[in-house]
Amino acid sequence: MKVLLAGGGTGGHINPALAIASIIKQHDPSAEFLFVGTPNGMEARLVPAAGYALETMHIAGFQRKLNWKNIKRNCRAAYYLATSQHRAKQILKQFQPDIAIGTGGYVAGPILHAAAHMGIPCAIHEQNAFPGVTNKMLAKEVDHVMLTVEKALDYLHPDCAYTVTGLPVRGGIAGMDRAAARKKLGFDDGMCILSFGGSLGAGCINEAMAKVIPWHTEKGMAINHIHGYGGMGKESFPKAMADAGIPMKSDRLRITEYINDMDVCLAAADLVICRSGASTLAELEAAGRGSILIPSPIVTGNHQLHNANVLGDAGAAIVIEQKDASPERIIQEIEKLYQDRSRLTEMGQNAKALEISDTDERIWNVVSALYQKTK
Repeated sequence: MKVLLAGGGTGGHINPALAIASIIKQHDPSAEFLFVGTPNGMEARLVPAAGYALETMHIAGFQRKLNWKNIKRNCRAAYYLATSQHRAKQILKQFQPDIAIGTGGYVAGPILHAAAHMGIPCAIHEQNAFPGVTNKMLAKEVDHVMLTVEKALDYLHPDCAYTVTGLPVRGGIAGMDRAAARKKLGFDDGMCILSFGGSLGAGCINEAMAKVIPWHTEKGMAINHIHGYGGMGKESFPKAMADAGIPMKSDRLRITEYINDMDVCLAAADLVICRSGASTLAELEAAGRGSILIPSPIVTGNHQLHNANVLGDAGAAIVIEQKDASPERIIQEIEKLYQDRSRLTEMGQNAKALEISDTDERIWNVVSALYQKTK
C-alpha cells in the first residue's frame, strides 16, 4: 500500500498525520508513505525526524485585513495558489499513491483536490469541532471524512460519507494508575492540579498560575501542583515565583518550562487547567480528567471554543473564555472543586464517557476500505 499524507502548518495537523501513518504501519508493515507539507512549517522538522519522506510545496492563506504588508502577502499567496495544482499533480504522478489522506492546513487543499480529480481514493481527518476552511472545501470532494467529534458535521457538506473516529492519542495516556503516578512524582493523596499552556506556554494561564500557586501554598491547602510555563514564560514565571517566595520544586510543587512526562502528570492529576486544542482534549478524555478550559481566542474560526464546549456541555469541563479568565475567577472555580471533590470526580467520569477507545481500529477500517477501491 502506498499512502500519501498531506497536512501541516501546526502540530495539530501534523501529529494526527504521523499517528495515522503509525496505525497503518501496525496493520501493514510494508506500507510506503510520502508526506506533503510546506518548506517552512513544523512538518519540515517533525516528519523527517519521524523517519518519513517529505515533499514540500509553497502555499499560504489570504489575509483579510488590508495593509501594505498583507497586500504583498496576498500577492504571494495568489501566486502560490496559481502554481499549486501543477506542483500537486507532479508529486502525485511521481509517487503514484494508492490512497491519499489530508489532515488539514492549507497544503492539504491542492493535494487532495488533485488526487480526487485523478481518481485516487481520498479521505480527510478533521480534528476540531469547528472544521478548518480547507477541510470544509475538501469534504465535498473526498470519498470519506473522519471526524474527531460528530459536532463538526454541522459545518460540513450534509451528504459527505463520514465516520466519527476520534483522535489518536500518544501511548500510555490512558493506562497509568493514579496512585503509581503520584508516587513517581513524590506527591501525597491531596488534590492534584496540572496546568500548562503548551510548549510555548500561554500568557493568560501563566498570569493566573502566578496568583493561584501562592494562594493555595500560603493557605496550606492540601494541593499538589504541576505547572508547565512554556517558552514564553521562561523568564517571567520563575521571577514571579521568586518574588512570591515560592520554590520551583517542593513536596507539593513541580514548576518547569516543559512537561516531558505528560502521561505521568495526567494520571496523577485530579484537575487540569489548559487550552482546548483537539489533541489535549482527546488526552483528557482518555485519562478521564476534569478540567478548566481556557480556549485560545486567536485560532482560526475560534475552533478551540467549539472544542471546549463539547466537554463543557457534557459536564466534563468548566469553560472560561480568555476575556473572563482572571486569576480571581480561576481561584474561585478551584476553591469550589476543592470543597466539592465529588463534582470533580463526576467531571472526570464525564470526560471518560466521551472517549472513543477504538480510534485506531476505526481509522484503519476507513483506510482499508479506501484501499479496497483500488482493487
